[in-house]
Amino acid sequence: MTLEQIKADESQYLMHTYGRFNVALVKGKGAKAWDESGKEYIDFTSGIGVNCLGYSDDGWVKAVSDQAATLQHISNLYYSPLQTELAKKLCKATGFSKVFFANSGAEANECAIKLARKYSFEKYGKERTEIVTLENSFHGRTVTTLAATGQDVFHNYFFPFTEGFTFAKANDMNSVKEKVNEKTCAVMVELIQGEGGVNPLDKEFVQQLANYCKENDLLLIIDEVQTGVGRTGTLYCYEQFGIKPDIVSSAKGIGGGLPMGACLCSESLANVMTPGTHGTTYGGNPIACAGALEVLSRVNTPEFLKSVQEKGQYIKEKLSAMDGVSQVRGMGMMIGVVLKKDNAKEVAAKCVENGLLVLTAKTLIRFLPPLNITEDEINRGLEIFKKCL
Repeated sequence: MTLEQIKADESQYLMHTYGRFNVALVKGKGAKAWDESGKEYIDFTSGIGVNCLGYSDDGWVKAVSDQAATLQHISNLYYSPLQTELAKKLCKATGFSKVFFANSGAEANECAIKLARKYSFEKYGKERTEIVTLENSFHGRTVTTLAATGQDVFHNYFFPFTEGFTFAKANDMNSVKEKVNEKTCAVMVELIQGEGGVNPLDKEFVQQLANYCKENDLLLIIDEVQTGVGRTGTLYCYEQFGIKPDIVSSAKGIGGGLPMGACLCSESLANVMTPGTHGTTYGGNPIACAGALEVLSRVNTPEFLKSVQEKGQYIKEKLSAMDGVSQVRGMGMMIGVVLKKDNAKEVAAKCVENGLLVLTAKTLIRFLPPLNITEDEINRGLEIFKKCL
């Protein structure tokens, strides 16, 4: 099919929920993808941070293919050796006590919110349910996670939204304290606001927030949907801030390309959720777990994580030297590029025309390359980007 035929069918049969770039991808390998006409692209998006090992990685493909040929799905009413193996490895790698497997970042955040509210309900009663999040945050597209998102643009159409969320200013402890009251049970933050424009929080603020939560028996929830699984150069981003949260949500890269989310919790919350209080049909699916086990075995090594830090630093240095760039921010391989002309959407579209896939976030260009992207692929992509600027 031609691109025009694909676009016509998309327009006729799919709900118009996405603003798409003018390209149809049909295959990929590593950090390269090809469209229906055979044109090659360097991919600096990895499916918005999902394909952490790139397209069709040999080890990942074998793991999920072998599992698909063995057992593709079972109900969570039965024990799953792969699911328990993944849970054990993830908990031991992070030091958390228990994990719940879901299908997406929004679902992982839903679990985190329910976990915090049930813990507080059982300890303090039903009135202590409010959660403070940050302005400019993004936590998902369900009715509840939209309510938790600190951007007015998302608070429309779908009324009534779930109650119980207030929004503090990022990097402002006084603002957080003003929002906390006797009904507050938790504070929920992204350490780098991804959809909000790749904005890293200040380390001092995060440490003060962690201490404040501990002193006031407020649960600290860290949304690592985009920052987790090696993206910032450590297995989870909170490690670089010197804190240990009570709850961490994870998704995107954890499945390596398959739908998977995870909600990790500390020992004090290990027994809060009981049979019937939460669940999901597909969460912890055997094929998704097989993919995640391959991802974890590859990503969670000192050598691999060091390479993410080094490649991220190299990309930032190259970007900072480009004439059309005014600022580069982020950590590891999660990079935001502020352009002098404030024309990110135009540049992103021009990149596609010239064989490079990039993302935008607010007014920025955003890079989320595969974590194992090669030096040659990085250089080729950066040359295209420089040309498009």
